[in-house]
Amino acid sequence: MTATTPHELLPTRRSLLSRLKDWDNQDSWREFFNIYWHLIYSVARKAGLDETEAQDAVQDTITSVAKEMKGFRYDKSKGTFKGWLKVITKRRVADILRRRYRAGAGLNVSADQTAVQQRMAQMESDDHDLVEQVWDAEWKRELLAAALSRVKARVSPAQYQIFELHELKECPMAEMMEALKMSRIAIFVACHRVRRLLKEEVKRLESRFTGE
Repeated sequence: MTATTPHELLPTRRSLLSRLKDWDNQDSWREFFNIYWHLIYSVARKAGLDETEAQDAVQDTITSVAKEMKGFRYDKSKGTFKGWLKVITKRRVADILRRRYRAGAGLNVSADQTAVQQRMAQMESDDHDLVEQVWDAEWKRELLAAALSRVKARVSPAQYQIFELHELKECPMAEMMEALKMSRIAIFVACHRVRRLLKEEVKRLESRFTGE
């Protein structure tokens, strides 16, 4: 799989969803894959799949989307595309865990059987939906990474460095003041500007993330 940089995690526009109805539109499907494969892969890995199984989950999910896409109609009142994709991902992950369990049962690997049964029970429980929790956490992480990448391109390298040291790496203020030869207020001002832009960018991406 090709690694996807944070800035490539762009909102799924209605135009892209419309183009995906054409199975022969390879460019649109490639764009869709580049946007979502890492999210699906991360969810699969955190749900308990190994690397090969997680890659299978990605392929199975994309294949399922392709099969259902022709009948897909975007209707915000019936839920978001993000939610629809999450349901498909959850089903494909469960399918692979189920296959693993059946293979383990045939080999009489009791420990693996128990682990998979517990994992499936977690996934299928309304009170403890593991995949939903992981999906939401991964979605927010990817969204923040995309917003950070965009903000980084809008501010000066010096401003972003100050923000990164103070906000992301939590570098002690005294050390920053000494290393950067800056006052406390100057550091706060620089961080405030980048933080404001980041908040605006996250909000903008969230409003467009599924073509809403």
